[in-house]
Amino acid sequence: MTLRRVMPLAGVSLMAMSTALMAQDLQISQIPGTITLDPITLIANGQENVEATGGVVVSSEDIERMQPADVSELFARDSAITVSGGAGPSKRIHVFGMEQSNLAVTVDGVPQGVTSWHHTGSNVIDPAFLKSVEVEAGAAAADAGFGAAAGAVRYETVGARDLLDDGRTQGGRVGLSYGSNGRGVSADLAGYGVYEGFDWFAMIHTADGDDYENGDGYTLPGTAPATQGALAKVGYEFEGHRVELAYEYSKDDDDRVIKMNMDLGRSTDTYPLEVSRNTFSLKYTEVAPTDLWDPEAMLYVSRDEYWRPNYATVESGRPINGDMDLESNVFGGLMQNTFTLGAGTVTAGVDFNSTDYQIDNYGDLAPGLRNMETQQIGTFIQGRFAFENGIDLSTGLRVDQSKFTDWNNRRLTDQGISVNGTASYEFAPGFEVFAGASNTWLGYDVGEYGLLHARDDAFVTDPDFEPATAENVKVGLNAAQDNWTGNLTFFDTRLDGLGEYDVAAGMLTNADEYRSKGVTLQGSYSWGSGRIGASYTKADVTQDGEDVLPNGGTVMPIGDMATLYVDQELPQYNLTVGGTLEWAGTLDGDYLTEAGFEDHSSYTVLNAYAEWRPERFDNVVVHFTVDNLLDETYYERSSYVQYSPRDVYPLYAPGRTATLGLTVDF
Repeated sequence: MTLRRVMPLAGVSLMAMSTALMAQDLQISQIPGTITLDPITLIANGQENVEATGGVVVSSEDIERMQPADVSELFARDSAITVSGGAGPSKRIHVFGMEQSNLAVTVDGVPQGVTSWHHTGSNVIDPAFLKSVEVEAGAAAADAGFGAAAGAVRYETVGARDLLDDGRTQGGRVGLSYGSNGRGVSADLAGYGVYEGFDWFAMIHTADGDDYENGDGYTLPGTAPATQGALAKVGYEFEGHRVELAYEYSKDDDDRVIKMNMDLGRSTDTYPLEVSRNTFSLKYTEVAPTDLWDPEAMLYVSRDEYWRPNYATVESGRPINGDMDLESNVFGGLMQNTFTLGAGTVTAGVDFNSTDYQIDNYGDLAPGLRNMETQQIGTFIQGRFAFENGIDLSTGLRVDQSKFTDWNNRRLTDQGISVNGTASYEFAPGFEVFAGASNTWLGYDVGEYGLLHARDDAFVTDPDFEPATAENVKVGLNAAQDNWTGNLTFFDTRLDGLGEYDVAAGMLTNADEYRSKGVTLQGSYSWGSGRIGASYTKADVTQDGEDVLPNGGTVMPIGDMATLYVDQELPQYNLTVGGTLEWAGTLDGDYLTEAGFEDHSSYTVLNAYAEWRPERFDNVVVHFTVDNLLDETYYERSSYVQYSPRDVYPLYAPGRTATLGLTVDF
C-alpha cells in the first residue's frame, strides 16, 4: 500500500472526526421512519446500519421461524450471500463472490480465522446456537477487527437473558426434530438461569442422519448430517461490572468424500473425517456505562482441527493425495472504550492475535510436520456521528503490525495503515444517499495453508512476499417510509496480494488482484401481521481482469441472484406461515467452456414453513418446514460445476426435504 493512496483518505478521516468532536453539542438528527439496527455501516439515528448499505441481518425472529439446519438455509433469504453445497464441513459462505476468509468473521467477538483448504471449510457454524447474524459487505469500520478485507460477519449466540421470560429466574428448553431425505434426527437441550449477580447458560446439540438425494433421486455420498456441539456461558455482575466466561465446542465427525465441495468421478468412496473447534473466551463489560466510560475487554483461545486419516493415492511412484492433519491454535484479545459525545460516539482500542499452524505432510512426503506462525497487534479509532443538518458520518483508522514466520523459520515483519469513511445525507424525510470507501492493510496472508500438506521440502516462501491490501467503494440510496424500506447499493471490492500456493513456481507468493463489482437491491413491506421482502444481487468477479472460474477458490463467480420471502401471521389459528423463493440466473461464457467447465444453469427453489403455538400451551412451538418444495435439481452458486478433463461433477443440493420439529420451554 502506498502513502499516496492512503494519506488522502486518512486526512479526510481525521478532519471529519475532528469536526465532529468539536460539534459534540449538536443533537442527533432523527430520520422519520428509519429502522434502527445494530451498528455496522450507514449512520441512521446516530448508529451504523448493516442493511442500509447492502449488508445482511438475520434476526433471532428469522432464525426461530426458519429453523435452519445449516448455513445454506440460514442465508436462503439473502441474494448477496451464496453458500457452497454438500455436508456441513464443506459449506463456506461467499459475500458478493468473496470467500469468508476475506471477511472478519467472529462468533461472539472471537475471530474465526481463515479457511484451511478450499475443498472443505474449517469452521462448523451450528445455527442451533445462534441468536442473530450480521454481514457487513464492503467498507468495514476500524473496530470490525483486523483483516476485514471485504467486510465482516458477526455471529451472536444465545444466552440466559435471551430465553428467560419476565419474572423467571431459571428455565430450560428441549428441541427435537425429524426430517426426510437424510435429514434424520436433530435434538438439543438447554438449561439457564439467574441468581443474584450470576447468570448461566448451557446447551448441547446433535444431529444424525443419512446421505441425501438431489431432485433426480441421485444420492450424494458423504453428505449425512453428523454435527455435535456445546455452548456454555457463566456471567457475574457486581457494582456495575460484568464478567463472562464462555466455552464453545463444535464437531463434525463422519465418513466423507475426499473433496467435499465436488462430486469427483461419481465415486461413492468415503473416508473418516473429523473437523472440530474449541473456544474459550473471557469478557469484561460495564453494566451501567457513562458517556466517558463504556469499556470492553476480552481474551480468547481457540483450536481448530482437521483430521483425515487412512487415505492415500500414488501416481508414478509419488503420492498425489493422502492423509491430512491440520491444526491451528489462536490466542488473542481486545481492549476498547466507547466515548459518547453530543453528536455521536468514538470507539478507540487495541487488539492482538497470535496463531500457530501445524500441517502434517501425508505419507512419506518430506519434510513431515510443518509449522507456521502469524502475529498481529493493532490500534484503532472509529467515530460515528449524526448532525442536525441531515449529514451522518462514520470514519476511522487503524494501525497494525503483522509478523509471519514460515515453515523454514523465515521471519517477515511489516506495518500498515487502514482507513475508512462512510457518509450519508438525508435530502428528504426518510431518503438518504450515501458513499463509503476503505483502504485496508491486511498484513501477511497465509491463504489456504492446508495446501502445504502436499508440498515437498523444496517449497518456500517467495523472497518478494508482501503484505496484502484491500480497497472498497460503495455508493447508493437508502429509503424508509412508514411500513416499507428500500436500498440500492453499488459496490466495488479489490483484494491485492493474497497468499497463493503456486505449485509451478514452488512457493507461497502473492496472487494477482481479485475484484468483485456490481449492484445489490433490497426492499421490504410490512402490514402488521405480515411482511414481504426481496433482494437482487449482480456481481462481476474477476482476477487480474479475467472472469474467475468456478474452482472453489478465494473468489467464485455468482452472476445474478435474487430472493423473495413472505411471512404471514394467522392469529385466529396461532399460526405463522411463510416461504422463500431463491433464484439464480444462467452463468455462461467462452471463458468457462474453453477451460473445460460447463455453464451454470438457472434455477428456482421454493422453501415453505409453518409455525404453530397451541393456545393452551404457550411454552410449546411446533415447526414444519419443506425445503426445495418443487424438488428442483440444482447446485448452489459458489459450488463447482462440471469439469470434463478431471471428471468433476457438481455437488447437488438436497431435493425435497420435509422436517417436523417440536420445541418446549420449561
